Amino acid sequence: MGGRSTHPTLVEQAKAGDFAAMETLLRKYERQVYGVGRRIVQRHEDAEEITQQTFLSVIEHLGEFREEAEFRTWLLRIATNHALSLLRKRAVRTTVSLDHDGVPDTYAGVPHPQFIAVWRDTPEELAARRETQQHVEEALAALDEKYRAVFVLRDIEGCSTRETAEILGLSVEAVKVRLLRARLMLRERLTRLFGDETTQVAPHDHSPRKG
Repeated sequence: MGGRSTHPTLVEQAKAGDFAAMETLLRKYERQVYGVGRRIVQRHEDAEEITQQTFLSVIEHLGEFREEAEFRTWLLRIATNHALSLLRKRAVRTTVSLDHDGVPDTYAGVPHPQFIAVWRDTPEELAARRETQQHVEEALAALDEKYRAVFVLRDIEGCSTRETAEILGLSVEAVKVRLLRARLMLRERLTRLFGDETTQVAPHDHSPRKG
């Protein structure tokens, strides 16, 4: 993990105006910042723009960074905010706010799997295939942005639940609920692609019993 535990000297030198230290610090996180932007906005060109905007923001505001926080957390918060801002700006139709889409961040109403089946191949066998990565990226792109952002930060970038909450300005509980929803939706979509239909079982009926 980055931040105070691994780069106190670099951060301090960069804050003091050492351009070489700043360049080294940003280079270390360039791939991660690009990856976060790419997976949230789903476009290479936009991810490059987000990376540039993020680093410009860091250069302009590094003096405001308080080192009681993790540098990586602060950096990814900036990158994620730029990514979500770009999504809002490029929307060509009326969309619901990422934080107020009508679905509460509670466990009530969490969707239950509708397609349940044993996968035809093991995850290891699937991971070895080039087309699998494309299917996973497509499934990720199909997620609502609010769930995609949580999944990218928590499950792909390896941020802790608390760090993800801090980056997105959410409660820890909200992050847990959104992550559960994201995982379930991804699992549903991928099972329809990789599941063996001959092993499919009917989903459990969760509706209230009458009488």
